[in-house]
Amino acid sequence: MLIGVLADTHDNLPMIERATVVLRERGAELLVHAGDFVSPFALKLLLKAGLPLVGVFGNVDGEREGLRKLDADILDGPHRFELAGRQVVVAHKGEALEGAVSSEDDLAICGHTHLAQISQGPPLTVNPGEACGWVHGLATVAIVNLEDMNAEIVNLGKQEGPEI
Repeated sequence: MLIGVLADTHDNLPMIERATVVLRERGAELLVHAGDFVSPFALKLLLKAGLPLVGVFGNVDGEREGLRKLDADILDGPHRFELAGRQVVVAHKGEALEGAVSSEDDLAICGHTHLAQISQGPPLTVNPGEACGWVHGLATVAIVNLEDMNAEIVNLGKQEGPEI
């Protein structure tokens, strides 16, 4: 099973749309979002991809009630779940994973730093970087193959919109 991993979308609608198109084209069957959607309208666009979505709240998700009302599994992190026989734990900040990851976990996902990084672990740890591209000017996501536990950072290109 392939999953698309993204974080820090920060309301950049053109990049959210690009991310969902690229991840669907690469065969993702599920999206995992490591927080900082920011607004419900950003989550609505993610849901239009037609893929199930699991995510956690980030530190700038100010409209949590609005996000909770949408048809998505968005929870406080760290959030642990089983997927395709693998134990997955996701949190927005990597520090939150430090106390949450156990020897039973196969995949740990975080965001927050806006820097893409993969660590083979165990567990395999993936920070997809910033899907928005606002901070570093390069938008990235990740694709994870749960069968062979390999991950790849996918470059979406330069950010669109104003730099912050």
